[in-house]
Amino acid sequence: MKATAHQMRPGSFQHTVEIRGHRLTVDETPAQGGDDEGPCPQELLAASLASCTAVTIEMYAKRKGWEMGPIEVEVAYEPAERGGQTKFSVELRLPAGSTQEQLERLQVIAAKCPVHRTLEGDVIFADRIKLTSPAST
Repeated sequence: MKATAHQMRPGSFQHTVEIRGHRLTVDETPAQGGDDEGPCPQELLAASLASCTAVTIEMYAKRKGWEMGPIEVEVAYEPAERGGQTKFSVELRLPAGSTQEQLERLQVIAAKCPVHRTLEGDVIFADRIKLTSPAST
């Protein structure tokens, strides 16, 4: 998997992020010096966990043949200071008619989504710099 961020204009924090032919606009909030033209990278991290959790529990419910109705997942988090712990709060919003078995299983399954597993696992970064030609004007 790969995502590439391209600065939209010099001096701004706006970037177009390309993922498999899809494009997203990412920016910082005005408080951080941005123009708020899109979610900030930290918000995208929360969005990744929320959407991955929702899709994972929906796929599981479908495989089990459970007619669940609408499912929502809300994620909030507090970024850590360097070397500290990041705290995620994940709230599953499931239909009131869900059985106790469904609630218990879906809570376990939610913690097994790929993004959740990535965030709780060890992460290794391989950083490098590649020089490019100056942009033509």
